[in-house]
Amino acid sequence: MRVLFCTDGSEISFRALHNFSNWRKEAIIDAICVIDWSFLPENVAIEDTGFEKSCANVAGSILDKAKDEIENLGMQFGEPIKYCGETVSGILEQVNNKEYDLILMGSHGKKGLQRWLGSVSRDIVNNVNVSTYVTKSQNECKRVLFAADGSSNSRFAAVEAIKYLDLRDKEIYIVIVLENPNLLFLEGALDTRWLMEIEEQQHKYATRIIVELQKKLHFYNINADKFAILEGNPAEKISEFAKKENIDLIITGTRQTKTNQFHGSVSKRILEIAPSDVVIFK
Repeated sequence: MRVLFCTDGSEISFRALHNFSNWRKEAIIDAICVIDWSFLPENVAIEDTGFEKSCANVAGSILDKAKDEIENLGMQFGEPIKYCGETVSGILEQVNNKEYDLILMGSHGKKGLQRWLGSVSRDIVNNVNVSTYVTKSQNECKRVLFAADGSSNSRFAAVEAIKYLDLRDKEIYIVIVLENPNLLFLEGALDTRWLMEIEEQQHKYATRIIVELQKKLHFYNINADKFAILEGNPAEKISEFAKKENIDLIITGTRQTKTNQFHGSVSKRILEIAPSDVVIFK
């Protein structure tokens, strides 16, 4: 497994490294630190100010620290990468130049208006076809939530999670969220018996999906006896459940074939509002 660890030297980025170390199997970790001077006026010659050398020294120190942390956590350090330029562009360029199984980063969890003013983690997730692991805060790394819906995306996420993450001896929850039949078109909503039949069929479908995933996990000696069938908005219900049950990691899947297709997806919304770490398998 090849992982690109994105760090600016902040505490939250190193929390991501610590959290991930509790889930990963074998992994080689490349570390990238971007020297971002895109905020400087165009007429400033950075070569004449010594700013370039100073930034390079800071990035070098951060990457040295990343190497030490990675090795202390029992993982293999790969390549240190310095990039001069805008942060998101630098990370995307590295992802395009080298094949990675996962991008690892931290998120400060901005709320309200700040969320829309810019987030490196959000922009990276929106613009790559590589799976991503995003940490919000350091946690116990014990409780895992599979966000299941029976789609090929969620099945793929389960397979990838089993492949890359060590889920043995973890507390596994499977959560599936059903649509509320009362929110369907008016004619159907007026037929009580019809609504009850729809709800019954939804629960049968959800139960089948849960059992299928339980069997898949059990085949790999992963016990998943805790589950919930909820009703309402998927991202909001999953996030509420994660907060209530102190979930440490949410596993979800999405498909992205074109740039920014991820915008508006359930996975994107979970990433924005859930308190837990989120890994999105693409």
